[in-house]
Amino acid sequence: MKKVLIVGAGLAGSVLARSLAEKGIASRVIDQRDHVAGMCHSSRDEETGVMVHRFGPHIFHTSNERVWEFVNRFDTFCPWVNRVKATNSRGVFSMPINLHTINQLFGKQMNPAEALAYIQTLQDATITDPQNAEEQLLRFVGRDIYETFFKGYTTKQWGVSPRELSANIVKRIPIRFNYDDNYYFSKYQGFPMAGYTELVRRFLDHDLIDLQTGTAYDKAMDAEHEHTFYSGPLDEYFGYSEGDLSYRTVDFTYTRGEGDLQGNGCMNYTDGDVPYTRAHEHKYFSPWETHEKSILLHEYSREARRQDNRFYPKRMPADMLILDRYMPLVEQTERTSFIGRLGCYRYLDMHDVIRISLEYADHWADWKQGKEPVLNKMAVSPLN
Repeated sequence: MKKVLIVGAGLAGSVLARSLAEKGIASRVIDQRDHVAGMCHSSRDEETGVMVHRFGPHIFHTSNERVWEFVNRFDTFCPWVNRVKATNSRGVFSMPINLHTINQLFGKQMNPAEALAYIQTLQDATITDPQNAEEQLLRFVGRDIYETFFKGYTTKQWGVSPRELSANIVKRIPIRFNYDDNYYFSKYQGFPMAGYTELVRRFLDHDLIDLQTGTAYDKAMDAEHEHTFYSGPLDEYFGYSEGDLSYRTVDFTYTRGEGDLQGNGCMNYTDGDVPYTRAHEHKYFSPWETHEKSILLHEYSREARRQDNRFYPKRMPADMLILDRYMPLVEQTERTSFIGRLGCYRYLDMHDVIRISLEYADHWADWKQGKEPVLNKMAVSPLN
């Protein structure tokens, strides 16, 4: 019996391969990079000895029991709470916006009820039906908070004004009327102690998985396999025939030094005239280790080109029109499925990718056995 082909040894492909292997389905997993784990890749910095997340900080969090049980089969996760800070011309603040942030910003000592009432006085009540992200933020947090924390950062991150972004992006305003500075609401949060690359390598360590790194995908490979699961860029798969889907990419600069360089894992820079969006000090992501030296990475967001690593699908109105043209082509493919963030043109957190890959392995295996009448061509729809 032919193996299935899985294109990409990142989280989507590796979790899918492992789940299928445990159902008795053999796979060949290829990746054009010389390492596994995709954008989660981590490795030691030679000068400082710090484990560095090479494509930016990946802080694992989930409330999904199946996902949590799955990852903990392969490594011990050290608990960690992500307490983000934001630097701008008015000071250094706690993020997401909470009671401490509000009191600090406005020089007050309000309790939760007082802060809620105060924020309501700042809201722009003239905006009754927000049409974009700027109007949504002005309606619910007011101009001062919007311009201090959101306007500059959002413009740098996405390369467009918040006026050009959908109001849906900020439907749930990240503001709390207590002193909780945990960035996430998830039940579980932490880091794999062996690092993400080793974690993914362990996912792929199975007799029914044939891993080949440094191997680019060619559609001619499909004939050698029962089915292809593709986690690369959707538009690239179809030769960009319907146009290029837009993404943001990130460039990094490295600063090394003695002791602490920032004093915190993640620092956002929300002023528009500061060229980078955030900085992260990676030794904080391995709290079980001790390092005399440190390494600080600054992130610079820009528009992605075809040859760049694609971080964030922009999903602008023009992109969604292009996506609409690709969807019939997806349905016309034979023995091919599209998985992961790039294959489905959706931003997905790590826990989402793992959950979706586990569920899609179930779906595909059931379909193969005739238990499912229709195979979904995409692991998750990009349209909702």
